[in-house]
Amino acid sequence: MKRRATSYSITDFNKLKSQLLNFGKRFSNFCFLDNHNYNFDKSYECIAGLGIAASISSEDGKKLKDIDQFKKENPDWIFGHLSYDLKNEIEDLSSQNEDHIGFENFFFFVPEILIILSNQTVTIAVDEKEDSENILNQILAARENETILANPILKSRITKTAYLETVKKLQQHILRGDCYEICFCQEFYADETRIDPIRVFEKLSATSPNPFSAFYRLDEKYLICASPERFLKKVGDTIFSQPIKGTTKRSKIADESEKLQLRTNQKEVAENVMIVDLVRNDLSKICEEGTVKVKELFEVYSFPQVHQMISSIEGKLLENVPFSKILKATFPMGSMTGAPKKRVLELIEKYEQTKRGLFSGSVGYISPGGDFDFNVVIRSILYNAVNKYLSVPAGSAITWKSNPEKEFEECENKIEGIIKALE
Repeated sequence: MKRRATSYSITDFNKLKSQLLNFGKRFSNFCFLDNHNYNFDKSYECIAGLGIAASISSEDGKKLKDIDQFKKENPDWIFGHLSYDLKNEIEDLSSQNEDHIGFENFFFFVPEILIILSNQTVTIAVDEKEDSENILNQILAARENETILANPILKSRITKTAYLETVKKLQQHILRGDCYEICFCQEFYADETRIDPIRVFEKLSATSPNPFSAFYRLDEKYLICASPERFLKKVGDTIFSQPIKGTTKRSKIADESEKLQLRTNQKEVAENVMIVDLVRNDLSKICEEGTVKVKELFEVYSFPQVHQMISSIEGKLLENVPFSKILKATFPMGSMTGAPKKRVLELIEKYEQTKRGLFSGSVGYISPGGDFDFNVVIRSILYNAVNKYLSVPAGSAITWKSNPEKEFEECENKIEGIIKALE
């Protein structure tokens, strides 16, 4: 597609952002990525792809390597997702657990309309035969639908007692040397429920404005995401990852003290070290020897409900590494699996109750020049409007030093903002 991009000055950034979200309702495919003014090596404050000009999907029998040819045939902006169960192709595994949402293993699309929104301007890029000013006028005219919906009551897929017993079983695997750390997730859910996904996303953005937030629609399947974590970003020949490991709840009384305790907590630091080593190993498979370095270690960042420990690892890519090879080396991300990766993938499948689907996967974009930026899908609501099923998974890293009660409490802390958004 030959695009023509036109920029327009704006006076009310927040209002236009809301209008853009409401305009997006008319499209069966819509990806909206919001940085929320965090300075996390950001490329764009907000970027969105609407409609489909071309697409590729695992549901059509395509494999991961086919994405490379799709990129070659479409040197354009590409948006899309990677579901956690893409692991089955990468590591020759299988999954038998139930999936109530139904996102494909991967889906990528070239949008009909590309919109980049900053605090001062909105840029609209469309086919050169289309009228970008007409698109802008439609956005400005978009209004929120008035809907009154029930308040979904979340239930737990696993009882607290069963959760605590499972954590103890995982610690026995660690004691036997099967693994060093494992990210164990549980699902909170509501069935027979209706939500307005756009409205819930706006409420979640208000209660939990995080740097890798995303609203993603694929037909009647929705992701409403307030993620604080980046999976992978590529700029030129540099690639970097920013895994999160180490969490503590924010305190209204002693917030700085909580940050200090997190930074000096041996268990949390050990979690972070293991994931940093795993990411370094993953990146070393696709980077020039000696270029993989830890730029930032054990840095504590504050988010609306929690403090989290983040490290940054980067390297210089080998020449002409295809996108599929980068993913095979790094996906699923270590922060959502554990170490060693293949063994914990098997244990996750054994002990978790449902498929993760898009949770623990990734959503992002690829630029025409081949740069990309993808998040980690956490702090999220997954919703299927056809079967009226709503899923809110949450997890934590289990180590030998883990306190099962505190791990359960960490999961509850992580969905606190989501519960507020659903009220």
